[in-house]
Amino acid sequence: MAYTNKAQPTEISPIQFIKTQENVAVIPDCLELLKIFEKVTGNTPVIWGKIIGFGKYHYKQKASEGDWFVTGFTPRASTIAIYIMGKVEGKEDLEKKLGKFKMSGGCMHIKKLSDIDLEILEKMILLGIKYMKENHEILE
Repeated sequence: MAYTNKAQPTEISPIQFIKTQENVAVIPDCLELLKIFEKVTGNTPVIWGKIIGFGKYHYKQKASEGDWFVTGFTPRASTIAIYIMGKVEGKEDLEKKLGKFKMSGGCMHIKKLSDIDLEILEKMILLGIKYMKENHEILE
C-alpha cells in the first residue's frame, strides 16, 4: 500500500499562521524569513500542514508518490526549522559559515535569525533549489 503524505497545501494565510504562534518570540524572525524565502525562490508561500513551503515538486519513491514543497520553514516550540532539500554539493562548506544551528531529521534548526548569516542562508536555499530542479519534476 502506498503512503500518502498527510501534509497537503492549505488555504491558510502564511502571515496569519505566523502571527498565531504560541512562541511569540519567533514571530518577527518568521516574518523576516517569509520575505527572504519569497525573494530567493520567487514563489508564493503555501502552508503545507504546519510548514510554510515554497514551490512544489513531484516525487516518486518505492512506497510513495506525491507532491511536496521545494524549500521552506516552520516555527516550532523552541526553534525555527528550515528545510533545504537534497544532498547539495557545497552545502557543508556553507554550513561552516552559517552560524549557530543544529541539524535534525533533514532540517536545520535555529533559535533566532541573529544567530546565522542571512547571506549564507540565501546561498544555501539557492543551492537546494538548484539540486531539486536537477533531480525532480518541479511543478511550481
